[in-house]
Amino acid sequence: MAKARGIYRCQACGGTTPQWLGRCPACGEWNSLEQEALTPVSTKPRRDGSQPVAFPEIASGDFARFTSGIAELDRVLGGGVVAGSLVLVGGDPGIGKSTLMLQMSSRLAESGRRVLYVSGEESAAQLKLRGERLGVASANLLVQAEVLLENVRQALESVRPELIVIDSIQAVYSEANQAPPGTVSQVRDAAQAMMEIAKIQNIPVFVVGHVTKDGYIAGPKVLEHMVDTVLYFEGQDSGAYRLLRAVKNRFGALGEIGVFEMQESGLNEVGDPSGLFIHGRGGEQAGTAVMAAIEGSRPLLVEIQSLVTRTTFSQPRRITTGFDQTRLAVMLAVMEKRAGVFLSSSDVVLSLVGGLRINEPAADLAIVMALASSALDRPLPSATVCIGEVGLNGEIRPVGQMLLRLKEASRLGFERALVPQSCLVALGSVPGIKLVSLQHVGEALQILKD
Repeated sequence: MAKARGIYRCQACGGTTPQWLGRCPACGEWNSLEQEALTPVSTKPRRDGSQPVAFPEIASGDFARFTSGIAELDRVLGGGVVAGSLVLVGGDPGIGKSTLMLQMSSRLAESGRRVLYVSGEESAAQLKLRGERLGVASANLLVQAEVLLENVRQALESVRPELIVIDSIQAVYSEANQAPPGTVSQVRDAAQAMMEIAKIQNIPVFVVGHVTKDGYIAGPKVLEHMVDTVLYFEGQDSGAYRLLRAVKNRFGALGEIGVFEMQESGLNEVGDPSGLFIHGRGGEQAGTAVMAAIEGSRPLLVEIQSLVTRTTFSQPRRITTGFDQTRLAVMLAVMEKRAGVFLSSSDVVLSLVGGLRINEPAADLAIVMALASSALDRPLPSATVCIGEVGLNGEIRPVGQMLLRLKEASRLGFERALVPQSCLVALGSVPGIKLVSLQHVGEALQILKD
């Protein structure tokens, strides 16, 4: 009898190879290839395909949305839950994914919608304990502790829910697939089944995904390509605040964030998060600077702290929290080459307060000012916000949505803003805040020396 053919699939990236290798040729991960049986080609007749339609003849219309009952979640989703959408929620273990999904399910159930919560990792009794703590009591919330995909499909046909939660997608498997549960093919098949349910029956489906040690949703990336929206939970285990960020959204803005506070009663919404990431208005201590960031459509004022001290090692240390370490190295090089601030023999620690992560170049000027403030041991003037990108030649370059950033700073009581000179023509004047225009990083550092 001929031996069944198979392929070897990487559990990290999803790449395939006809034979086993110690290292995946696609992503370089070691010992990640596992054998999968080839799925036989279906002999069933295919359904009639769709016909090409001229673009002007395509009927346009808004997506049907309804509120999830959680305003911060609605913001990240782009205005509410879209009917027929498939949403993937990822994050580190214990960050609050299941808590958020249970709270959303409870509020939708209380509003009269029938919700099916499929728990693949916790029993119904365990989910009941968490639900009692969160105040869940609606009979419209139905819980199914199940991991077999075929049984989940049967429950959907009998229950006819208006929203489905799968917690988690890695726990669900199909008997038709010979691969072990949690492998790439099983996760892909489960996600494909959920996508068909969402699109054909027009039911929104939320699936919870595990995160690998590298910070990616396990599955692998093919799972993110299949869904309509990908939401990541961010935050420090020791901190009380959680950020829900949209890294993919076919129905809304990319990069939008929602802010939550973890308490005993669950996740509470934070409607005005700018006050969480700043302490006062600056000027009290050296080594701090405040910047105005844009996360999605929301302006946020965040505080940057730095510590510069003489090193006792031959190789100085560079430690960052919330920033790209490479960007810190670039700013240190610019300060040394273009402004004469030498920190090559000092340990440098740079931190963003509150557990937030910032990747936009608008933080450059605030980083430079915080570093120089700590090195010179001189605080910045009180109620000052720093906004601008620093180029490799030391020039201070403009950034987008400057007016929105300045209005948020003025609302929180900031009276002075360090901005690129090229922005003044477009800005004119902003009520309640004085604009200090700068062309070069040397001019910015002179403010600390005066």
